[in-house]
Amino acid sequence: MPVEQHSDPFEDRLGTALRQAGHTFDPDDGAALAAAGHARGRRLRLRRRRAAVASGAASLALVGVGGALLLPGDDSQEPQQRSVATGTTAAPTPTTTPLPLSRADMIRTFQELLPEGQFGESDARGTGEELPPYARVVFDDGKGAASISMSLDRIEPGSDQARQIAECPDKVLTPYDSCSSSRLADGSLLKIFKGYEYPDRRVDTKLWTADLVTPNGHYVTVSEWNAAAEKDAPVSRPNPPLSTTQLEALVSAGVWRQVVDAMPADSTKPDPSVTETVPAGADGAAVGQTLADLLPKGVEVVAKGGQDTEYAYLVVDDGKGKCFVQVNVQPDMRDVAGDLYGSGSETLPDGTRVATRQGPGEKAGSGVVMWTADTMRANGMRVVISAFNAADQNSDATRETPALTIEQLRAIALSPKWDALVKG
Repeated sequence: MPVEQHSDPFEDRLGTALRQAGHTFDPDDGAALAAAGHARGRRLRLRRRRAAVASGAASLALVGVGGALLLPGDDSQEPQQRSVATGTTAAPTPTTTPLPLSRADMIRTFQELLPEGQFGESDARGTGEELPPYARVVFDDGKGAASISMSLDRIEPGSDQARQIAECPDKVLTPYDSCSSSRLADGSLLKIFKGYEYPDRRVDTKLWTADLVTPNGHYVTVSEWNAAAEKDAPVSRPNPPLSTTQLEALVSAGVWRQVVDAMPADSTKPDPSVTETVPAGADGAAVGQTLADLLPKGVEVVAKGGQDTEYAYLVVDDGKGKCFVQVNVQPDMRDVAGDLYGSGSETLPDGTRVATRQGPGEKAGSGVVMWTADTMRANGMRVVISAFNAADQNSDATRETPALTIEQLRAIALSPKWDALVKG
């Protein structure tokens, strides 16, 4: 996406939100193009920051407000599933024997673990390739063709990323039908998610996923759709083919841990002998509270949420309808200042750069507009705040304009209260 459209800081929250299967990367999908910054950790976010200068017209935030959610009537509420929040103690995953697989072996193994049915188009990567292994097949159990894929990787056990993968999304940010998070008997974390390919439901393509993280750092994810392709294919059946029980059995099959163990060492890991200074991110709770404190009189907070660092949102109401407001507070972003603040921006006497934008919320519902104030201090600290004329980013407009004017958004973003949240 052209940098002239400016960056949406919330886009780089989505990359790993629902799945991290490399084959699902779609160059036409802004959410997939966004960097996987926060979920990958501060170091990786800094590396990808320059690539995250993306469209400012659309805004989606990473899922990741914790805990398990079990909804009435959801078949994922099975007796053996327990919330991660219970802190259930379990034995560690046993050591596995590495099992190298070629592309053909990956497809064959994947198909053998699926139910009876017909197989169509397929694709895969083996263990000896530069990118992690994956497999994808078109599967038909007699009820319609469906795309099913799986991807393998390594992850640091007990890391923030592992925790975030196992957490159910914040429904304000990512609409879905059901989600459960549990700890299996061997200590693995399992999340079963049933949602949609497009959060705004502009088409009825469903996306169901299973994510598994073992105590030894194996990461397995399975995704299935009720269409023969994840995008741009007609819905071919009411639901994806695999049930909750089948998803769990497939993602937790022991063979995938052996395949992960056969992957070559990760050459992208940073050299521990090289010291890299990483600016500290603002505490997410403090970001949300600061935003609430800076709201004008007459604007009431009716809901709130966010992430551990840098991002928060509020749903506010001034008596004329709900309005979604989100803010991102980022440390030193001077390396992309030229891309963020073009000819239409201004520079204040203290060196702060300011850009304001008013336009449609391209990824939101019908009639939604997005107003943004984007600021960067002389030290590179960036505060960018956006307001919508809807209660969330995926619903239709509930009012003509946002509850906050562009002048009020600008004043909030320029408040000196933000400076105390970022150090280093």
